[in-house]
Formats: sequence, C-alpha cells, structure tokens
Amino acid sequence: MCGISGILNLGQAPAPSRSELEQMIHALQHRGPDGYGFFLDGPVGLAHARLSIIDLEGGDQPIHNEDCTVQVVFNGEIFNFLELREELQGRGHRFYTRSDTEVIVHLYEEYGDDFVLHLIGQFAIALWDARRQRLLLVRDRAGIRPLYYSIVQGRLYFASELKSLFTQPAVRRELDPVALGEVFTFWCPLEPHSLFRDVRALPPGQRMVVEGGNLSIDRYWDWTFPPGEIDDSRSVEDWAEELRELMIDAVRLRLRSDVPVGAYLSGGLDSSVITSLIHNFTDTALRTFSIGFEDDEFDESGFQQELVRYLDTDHTHVTCTREDIGRIFPKVIWHAESTILRTAPAPLMLLSRHVRESGYKVVLTGEGADEVFGGYDIFKEAKIRRFCHRDPDSELRPQILRRLYPYLKYSPASSGGAFGQQFFQQGMEYIDEPFFAHVPRWTTTRRSWKFFSPELKAAVSGKVDFESIRALLPPDINSWQPLNRDQYVENHTLLSGYLLNSQGDRMAMANSIEGRFPFLDHRVMEFAARIPPRYKIRVLNEKYLLKQSMAGLIPESIRQRNKQPYRAPDSQSFFQNGKAAEWVMDLLSESELRKAGHFNPVAVDKLLKKCATGRVIGFSDNMAFVGILSTMLLDKMFVQGYSSGTFT
Repeated sequence: MCGISGILNLGQAPAPSRSELEQMIHALQHRGPDGYGFFLDGPVGLAHARLSIIDLEGGDQPIHNEDCTVQVVFNGEIFNFLELREELQGRGHRFYTRSDTEVIVHLYEEYGDDFVLHLIGQFAIALWDARRQRLLLVRDRAGIRPLYYSIVQGRLYFASELKSLFTQPAVRRELDPVALGEVFTFWCPLEPHSLFRDVRALPPGQRMVVEGGNLSIDRYWDWTFPPGEIDDSRSVEDWAEELRELMIDAVRLRLRSDVPVGAYLSGGLDSSVITSLIHNFTDTALRTFSIGFEDDEFDESGFQQELVRYLDTDHTHVTCTREDIGRIFPKVIWHAESTILRTAPAPLMLLSRHVRESGYKVVLTGEGADEVFGGYDIFKEAKIRRFCHRDPDSELRPQILRRLYPYLKYSPASSGGAFGQQFFQQGMEYIDEPFFAHVPRWTTTRRSWKFFSPELKAAVSGKVDFESIRALLPPDINSWQPLNRDQYVENHTLLSGYLLNSQGDRMAMANSIEGRFPFLDHRVMEFAARIPPRYKIRVLNEKYLLKQSMAGLIPESIRQRNKQPYRAPDSQSFFQNGKAAEWVMDLLSESELRKAGHFNPVAVDKLLKKCATGRVIGFSDNMAFVGILSTMLLDKMFVQGYSSGTFT
C-alpha cells in the first residue's frame, strides 16, 4: 500500500516542480512511511509514498519499462503478479525488480489501456507514456483504493487523498452543498462528486486518459447481472463447491507478501470464512485481531473467542469504550475527509493501530460479503415488502417483518402499530424502481435536512433527490431480478462511497495498514452475479450459498448465526454525565455554526440538549448528530485550516 500524487500541465501552466510534489506527497506520509519517490519530465510530475510489502529492497517507485518511456506510480497490490510476470517474460520483457508494480508497465506495452483487464488486485494507478505524452489514471473495479483529481488553472492535480491536493493553493477548500445533501441522503457523495467543489473522485472501474490537452473517462468494468430469470438447474452443492474453490484462490492470492499478514476477526460469518480458509487451505501462520465494546448491544467478543478457540489462532483483542470514540473522532474525520453519519470508523482506527503496534502491515478482512452475497437486512426487508405489496390487505404478511433487526434495542420492526406500518410503507410508490429497497433508509437519513441552514436548504433544493441515483445505473437494470438491482445500488453507493472509504482504506491507512478484501475479488463478484437470487437469500436466510460452501469448516453456531451488522455507540460517545466534551460544545456553539453556515443553530441546540439527556435513541437523531459534528470538524480542519490536534 502506498500514496500517490502528481501534476500534469494541460496547457501553458508552469512545469511541475520537485517542491510542489514534495508538498503533495508528504501530506500522505501515513500511507507510505517507508520512503518517497519522484519523477519529473516536462509537463508531468509523479510522486509516491511507499509502504513496502512486496520486494522490500527493490520495489521503490516510480517503476519504468526497459527504456524508461513508461513510468508508473501506484497505490495497492496486484495479487496475480507472479503469473503475469511469467507470461510477460515469455513474451520477451525484461524485469529489473521483483515487485508487483513492474508488471503494470510491461502489460501496458503489450495491451495498451486494456492492461487493467488482466489485473487481479486493488489499485489506483498513474501511468505516464513519454512517447505519446499521455497520462493514464485507473481505479480498481470495486473502488477499494481512492483516487481524486482537480483541474484548475490549466493543470490536472491528482492524489490518493484530498489533503494532498489541498497543499496546492490553486485547489480551493470549499465544501460542495450538493455533495453535503447527498451525504445526508445516500450516506456518501455520489461519485464523481467529492465533498469539495474543486475536487472529483475517479469512480470505481473507470480510467482517465489525458492526451494532447484532451481528457476522457470511460468505464472498463462494471458489476452487471444477467437479464430475466437466472438458470438454477445446477444443484446448491455444485454452486457451493465452485464458490469454495474460488474463495480459496482469492484468499491464497491475498496472502502474497514479503511481510507477515494478519486477519480481522469480527465474530460474524464473513471474517470467519476468511480466517477458516487461511487455516484450512494455506500454510500461513494465522494471526488475528478483533475489536469489542463495553456495551453488550454492540459487542461480539463471545463469538470471536469461539472461533479463536476453534482455529487455535494467535489473537489480539481490543476493547473500545465510548470515551475512546469521542477522543479519537477528530482524527477519524481528518483521515476520512468526509462527513460520516456513524461513529463505526473510530473503533476500526483503534484496531488498525493495534495491528501496527503488533508488527503487522497487512490484514485480510471480510468486507464486501454482504453486498456480494445478499447479507444485509435491507435486502430481506425489500423482499418482504415486495411480498406484502402483492397482497396489501393481508394482516399476516406484515408480521414477517418482525423477524428483522433482532439485534436492535429500538427497531421499527418490533415497534408494531402505526409507526412500524408507516416505516415499512415508505417508498411503496417506487416498487418498480431499481432503488426501491433503499428508499426507507434514504428517507430516514434525509430527515437530517431539518437541521440545515436556510442557505444550505436552498442550495440543495431540486438538486438532490432519489432521482439523483439514476445517473449511476445501467440502462438495462430493470430487466434484472429485484435482489440483483438492490445489490447493484448498494455496491455503487454505500460500499464504494462509504464503507470502503471511511471504514476501509482510510482507517487502516491512518496507521499505515493495508487491508485486503477477498470477497471483492472481481472473479468472486462476477461469480456472485450468476447465482440465482434464491440461493443468496433462501426465504429469509441471508448469504445462504456462502453458508453452504463453509459447511464443516467453521462452527455451526457461527455458520448459522443471523447477520449482526458492525455498529458502535453514536451520539452517547460524546457525552459523560449529561455533559458534552468541551471541544464538542465549542464546535457546535451558535457562533461556530453561523460562521460555517451549514446548519441552523437553534435546531442544533435542541438536538444537543436532547443528546445530553440521553433521549436520542433512534436512527434519525443519531445520524443527524454525528453528521453535523463530522461536517463541522471537516469545515474547521479542511476549510479553516485547523489541525486535528486542536480538538483534544
């Protein structure tokens, strides 16, 4: 893992300088603490901060081809680099390193821009072709690794993180109100939006070419599904066997490293799959790490310990308190570079710190299994709501909803009565839309708009609504099965825009840790797209096929366990004995709120008092509080220029 940055002149702007590149890449030291590399050639400058994992001695970047006409800096890993290297050597290419990076330049020589189709990995790549005076930027298929860019004053700036771009005075530090409206609806900016006006994100599975002053972006891969009914003539056993073999290979490839590799262990099915496959099908020593909570509502330590005993793994357990979350939250936002609506990233930052302190740089995680194999309650909820819609007068069908959300103290499913009925009837007018499953979540999140200032409300009015999602959807999506539509929307919003960013890449890289995600191997995703939906969710048994593929490999209590999403204490993390932390009170004061201009001070004050009395128990107010607080931190640090250490 690494950080990359660079500058390309698009016209008559000055040539990039070494000092500019140093400013940009030094801002990413946490991503690459093991050294820096630079390349300058006329209109282009490339920079790299290295976290050395493959070819520790010889893998410094930029990496070039035989005659130095192709140069590359890259953030990530190419897991099939050994097979690619052998193939390329057979075609006459000469290698001067043992690094995975070098296969990129030789693949480009062989296949041009389509080199990316040969990669199994997670990556953000910047490649300079000196002969053609041509820059190519590429982001991996699932969006595991970030890549941002800004075009200002005749220059293209790009980097792994926003803070690198903001070292350059030409790139404005100004929040985008439309992107804020998107976060307070969809949980993330809809890419290519970022939260800042001057900055765009290169979306997952896309590549940018800049040549002759012209810029073009195209999609080289998307997670698509077959139209109509999916053939299910194969037995469940056949599907499960193919999945198990594919997952074994995905895990095997992700264990390639010249440094020790560990794994996260949550106590749920997904991380149990990864650790079990390591234990049963590789010779890698199994080192695991887990996070727990003092609050029983969030804690899964019992299940974690059960698997630790089952696999006899060398294990480290970290307990996270509410005080821990409140204490490190400013640092979380500094690294996330985004408004967030939950505190869940904070414990993951604590966990990655302990991984680093244990002498590890790489961990495998179970992220992506719920999106790929149908694990979320939102998918089951949509299935029930569609079922109820076919007989809306039935008194029995709505009772099925009570089986949802058993892990929540305050659930709309268990509340019954008018509130429960109202919640699950939300968005029924969208029953035929591909985003139907997500309307209740988005409606709940959007209630936070009541805390917006009049100016922010005016800026987002008519520009952010459920229709905004259509630009992300393929034209034939309505021909897909309903569950597949639900999965696609989840993948292109919450997964890539929030989970892989704020909970994945950023919280690990804050402590120079590389996370690897076997479930997001594109071969696994393409396989999952072919699975009949009834093998993903069998009645209301989520991830059914994944569970079948692991029979006999993990404890039955974990294999058959109902999904419990990873969560952490939210608003209560910032209050002790009814009093908020001093930095919270200062940040949410009337003067600071009016200075930033995003929120209504009167409405925020009422929410603050409600939190202090412990009466904030529902999703809506908790999301609003965390979202407002994180936005104010974002404004203070990135717009006004305060350091994260100010808020301690």
